[in-house]
Amino acid sequence: MVATLGLVVAEIFGGVFGRSVALLNDAVHNLSDVPALGISWLAMRWAERPADTEKTYGYHRAGILAAFTNALFLVLLSLWLGYESFERFRSPVRVVESWMIWTSLAALAVNGGITLALVRGRGDLNLRSILVHNFGDALSNIAIIAGAVAIRMTGALWIDPLLGIAIGLLVLWSSIGILRESSHILLEGRPREMRVEEVARAILTVEGVQEVHDVHIWSLGAGHNALSLHARVPDMHMDQCERLLRAIQEKAAVEFKIDHTTVQLERAGLPAVSGYVMPEPVKK
Repeated sequence: MVATLGLVVAEIFGGVFGRSVALLNDAVHNLSDVPALGISWLAMRWAERPADTEKTYGYHRAGILAAFTNALFLVLLSLWLGYESFERFRSPVRVVESWMIWTSLAALAVNGGITLALVRGRGDLNLRSILVHNFGDALSNIAIIAGAVAIRMTGALWIDPLLGIAIGLLVLWSSIGILRESSHILLEGRPREMRVEEVARAILTVEGVQEVHDVHIWSLGAGHNALSLHARVPDMHMDQCERLLRAIQEKAAVEFKIDHTTVQLERAGLPAVSGYVMPEPVKK
């Protein structure tokens, strides 16, 4: 993260002194990496904090809230830089190609080094996503270098704002994706990899459960998911109820990675009054 921040500062200076919106947009592009790294660190640190009387679910959503805020900031910043790029089409500004080339070469060395360092871990999904992102950063550095060379050879000043718009669109696209995902979690959205029907049908396979309804699944952030449901069961002793509850919680944890399950048991045969009801009857 320190290397990325240093790269952002260098590209901002290069963009200002070289009068290049392409470099400034690429600085914003690299700045979008900082929240991802910082949020991962923040989520790990805050997730270790226990729940208290104020935050009864703990602090898992701190990183999600930070992701939403940072993504919103990046969207606004990329729109502003996009506007500046369009203004450059109307009123071209002479860029300093040497600043563009040397700053981008330094950025390419950093991004290329990170990419090569991650190649060995490409089998890991998280590392692979970082690898692809850094490879994209390296390609944008190459594009700026090629653009600076083309400007020096042809004098075509429109190349710089064109590159700025292209990189800005890339930042906008990635930031909107983060906004969409983080707002989905903040609005208690269902985890993307789960289906309410699949979870309810799995709970129906637990011995003693005759009906499942009022099913709610949501994410607490940082890979922690929660589930609440109503289960209808026949009359049974309290110790049997406790065994059935543990079986439901184990089913949710093993098959769906849900680590917080709340179950309300109801006597079978009562009319359904609310929530989601499974369409097919139980088959034992």
